[in-house]
Amino acid sequence: MAFKLYNAPQSTCSQRVRFVLNAKGLPFDEIKLNLLAGDQLKPDYLKLNPNGVVPTLDHDGQIVIDSTVITEYLDEVAPAASFTPEDPVKRAHMRALMHFIDEMPAAAVRFPTFNLAFLPSFQKMTRDEFEAMAESKPIRREFMKTMGQGGFSKAEMDAALKRLRRSYERMDAEIEKSGGPWLLGKEITLADVAVMPSMVRMHDLRLADWQDLPRVVAWFDNIRVHPAFKPTFYHGSLLSERFPHLRETLPA
Repeated sequence: MAFKLYNAPQSTCSQRVRFVLNAKGLPFDEIKLNLLAGDQLKPDYLKLNPNGVVPTLDHDGQIVIDSTVITEYLDEVAPAASFTPEDPVKRAHMRALMHFIDEMPAAAVRFPTFNLAFLPSFQKMTRDEFEAMAESKPIRREFMKTMGQGGFSKAEMDAALKRLRRSYERMDAEIEKSGGPWLLGKEITLADVAVMPSMVRMHDLRLADWQDLPRVVAWFDNIRVHPAFKPTFYHGSLLSERFPHLRETLPA
């Protein structure tokens, strides 16, 4: 099987897919896109992924898009070291959690990401350049226009952080219910992989608001020592490594 992954090092959705590929020991060619330069909006890439986002998986010429779909696809075509429970009830629970993760932490984490890391680049654009860039985004157009060149308001940021906090509390409850150490119990699943990049992102931004939840603290420690973690988060995968201004502005 030949895999080619179009992705971006700092993309949380890309990190999900890299983790599964690395965990399964599946070799892949990595095509790195510069999202701020608009590589994901170029015509050749839009032919592969009309959503204009990363990642996109090319498997022997067959194209699969959307990180959640890709991780499930990889578990089906390469079932060794599976991340999917065999029990159908557990499998349904895993997928329900994945939907929750996409709706809550994965969506909320975009607000601090864009305000703290990407906004300075957008502020260097002229108004016309920014409007053209926002208009060119197939599924992020409204998000970009809401943010604008002034960034998200304090109220919008606070709301996102509250959604993230509720996500950590949900994780804590799930781990308690399953007996841990993972969300569904003794074995890591795609639900853990799905939430992992959002947690890493908030830790990197020094906004990790789960230190009072020991089960979540232990979960985060466990995911970072997984053999697939280090090759997934190679140097340059963290925002603080890509954007030097973060090291100067984030709290110690």
